[in-house]
Amino acid sequence: MIIVMEPGSPKEYFEAVCRRVEELKYKAYPIIGVERTVVACVGHEDKTPLQALETMPGVEAVIPIMKPFKLVSREWKKEKSVLDVAGVAVGGPGLVVMAGPCSVESEEQVFEVARAVRAEGAQFLRGGAFKPRTSPYSFQGMKEDGLRILRAAADETGLKVVTELVSTGDIDLLCEYADLIQIGARNAQNFALLQCAGKSGKPVLLKRGIATTIEEYLMAAEYLMSEGNSNVILCERGIRTFETSTRFTLDLSAIPVIRALSHLPIVVDPSHGTGHWQYVAAMSRAALAAGADGLMIEVHPDPANAWSDGPQSLKPRTFSTLMDELRRLAAALGRTMPGRNDE
Repeated sequence: MIIVMEPGSPKEYFEAVCRRVEELKYKAYPIIGVERTVVACVGHEDKTPLQALETMPGVEAVIPIMKPFKLVSREWKKEKSVLDVAGVAVGGPGLVVMAGPCSVESEEQVFEVARAVRAEGAQFLRGGAFKPRTSPYSFQGMKEDGLRILRAAADETGLKVVTELVSTGDIDLLCEYADLIQIGARNAQNFALLQCAGKSGKPVLLKRGIATTIEEYLMAAEYLMSEGNSNVILCERGIRTFETSTRFTLDLSAIPVIRALSHLPIVVDPSHGTGHWQYVAAMSRAALAAGADGLMIEVHPDPANAWSDGPQSLKPRTFSTLMDELRRLAAALGRTMPGRNDE
């Protein structure tokens, strides 16, 4: 349910409505807009008790939310959310770029990539310290040593750290080192992990699962927001289909669909979406044209010898060329991207 307050109604009316919602054993999520103030009410399925709130002073209407995802929906919040992630705006007119290696392999590797992507205007350094792999015998990440390297490289270059959480037991560790916690595709419906990340209060980047529908994906985001965490960024990274020419099928149609259904910002990962570095540039341009708020791109100084995902990683020089192309495209789309930091 959404409780819409009358324009200009006193603050005490609004506070009284919030208290009554809590007394009825629902959670109250207020949104104070420029023109309207509303209270979203979530909790048990029977919303009948909330209808009586329509008689309270200052209440204009009590409106049911028809979508199964409530806090994520456009019904709850009409305007698009712009999030502040460690000083970087995500979801506004400026596009964000998250770039770095799939896995942290060494201090030298991470610092080289961090300096290269920062010079080209990237705002986030991505890198896996904990790696969930298909095979138990594959490299699983450098863990806390990897986190330390990411943090040191980010602090030197001014980048923000985005890295993956794979276990609830590591949440405090990641909160210490990361600016943005990533929930990977394999854990998109790991509800205990989602609740843990939601309770942390840290901004969360939620990747779409390889076989999740858009509704299931938005319900996963609802888990995060239902724990009181409104700083959620969605990430389309490809879904599994019958096609084998690419690693996954990058579902760019998800961008306008999600735009219509949800107020949350969305970025696209063309590296995982294609699995081949040759296709990353084309899909990056297409993602921005479709309305994405940014990109997550894998960059490695020596892809042929990468410990994971080498075939889909760009070399720094190729990344530089792509960023030049994206800046021109952003201008044509009426959006902005940071310029080179060495100019």
